[in-house]
Amino acid sequence: MDSVMARVNTGEKAGGMSAVRTGSLLRRIAPLNRSGGVPFAAAFASVLLGGMVLGAVGARAAVMGAARALPYPEAVSRTHDAAEAVLAGAGAETCLRGKLTNALVGLSSSCEANGERNALCRLADSAAVVTPMTLAFMRETATRLLALIDSPDGAATPKGGPASARP
Repeated sequence: MDSVMARVNTGEKAGGMSAVRTGSLLRRIAPLNRSGGVPFAAAFASVLLGGMVLGAVGARAAVMGAARALPYPEAVSRTHDAAEAVLAGAGAETCLRGKLTNALVGLSSSCEANGERNALCRLADSAAVVTPMTLAFMRETATRLLALIDSPDGAATPKGGPASARP
């Protein structure tokens, strides 16, 4: 507590918060608990550190939600890779389930962000919410995904853009 008060007197910064603000806070809190001791010091440290952490996180934590959508061609490419991994059995079932689910959710998000309304996007929207996702369902979905990605219209944009993100 003395070191905080020393910083107040010198105007030194205390971890991003001005020492004046810290000292001011301390002066307001200290009279509430004249007994001092460890519980008060711990409570004050928690408040001070919590404020510093929240201040550092700031605006980044203000908006919570899904990650930014990938560009549509990249989402299609990731979905293609996940579908191939499922059909090849390249990993444990739980890992393949996670890979396919993440790819489907990412593709669905990308479709929505880019205004895509094609068959591939509709399949991603419907398959991403299926639970439990059995191995048979994953294989069937992977087969359908690859067929749509490789077809001329399956992954095409409504504006007649490229059919696939893959050459």
